[in-house]
Amino acid sequence: MSNASTAAPETMHWDSRARRMVVLWLPLACFVLILLFPFYWMTVTAFKPDAELYDFGSHNPFWITSPTLQHIRKLLFETAYPNWLLTTMLVSIGATTLSLFSSTLAAYAIQRLRFRGSQYVGLAIYLAYLVPPSILFIPLATMVVQLGLFDSPFALVLVYPTFLVPFCTWLLIGYFKSIPYELEECALIDGATRLQILRRITLPLAVPGLISAGIFSFTLSWNEFIYALAFIQSSENKTVPVAILTELVTGDVYQWGALMAGSLMGSLPVAIFYSFFVDYYVSSLTGAVKE
Repeated sequence: MSNASTAAPETMHWDSRARRMVVLWLPLACFVLILLFPFYWMTVTAFKPDAELYDFGSHNPFWITSPTLQHIRKLLFETAYPNWLLTTMLVSIGATTLSLFSSTLAAYAIQRLRFRGSQYVGLAIYLAYLVPPSILFIPLATMVVQLGLFDSPFALVLVYPTFLVPFCTWLLIGYFKSIPYELEECALIDGATRLQILRRITLPLAVPGLISAGIFSFTLSWNEFIYALAFIQSSENKTVPVAILTELVTGDVYQWGALMAGSLMGSLPVAIFYSFFVDYYVSSLTGAVKE
């Protein structure tokens, strides 16, 4: 009887541990492996010499025997990659700033001014985000050409908000809901205007939401491909996602080392940007969805 009673807790403990392993840790390990393996492969390929890249029979494809900086040196000093990186940075910052400004005003008007049909306006703005860029880029290309902005990075700054503003507005609407309206009512009683309330009360409290919208806008602007491919033609004005594909592939020859080095270096600014503001990003999403 005593043996049976001591065996039962051990069995239950083992079942609980095995269930936790199967339900939690195994899926988590698979997720991390699938998520991080492309970055590992980019890193390995970027530092491999050509002899190892094209000879899997003599070299391990998942490891580096003789690391080299040849591909990074070629990318930085034999191509216009620094200029592509600078163009991408300026376009992303410009589009993010314009999108945040427009989204803040739109979200505040929809959520706080409480005009008739404001909920439907917010829904319509979010539905605009669901329109595929492949449908919009044809009429946008016509407008860009008519304005004389073809092959100009400024065209991307004006075009990117078409898909950034809808989502950022929806995100900020949800975050503005979490800010007590009584604070603004007290300010109105004291004689403050709407712009003063927005600048001195609402925006300081909505900093996590603004940071989250900024991260979203910056990331999408940095990685955008279709508009940058359609509206930019000259090599010096291209952004990183387009340039590394169009300038480092000649015919059917793929310069894999330089391609992976360009992809790795192009992903670092976004990763660094995320690492500084990840706490604000999570808290803003919580504030956006809790209502």
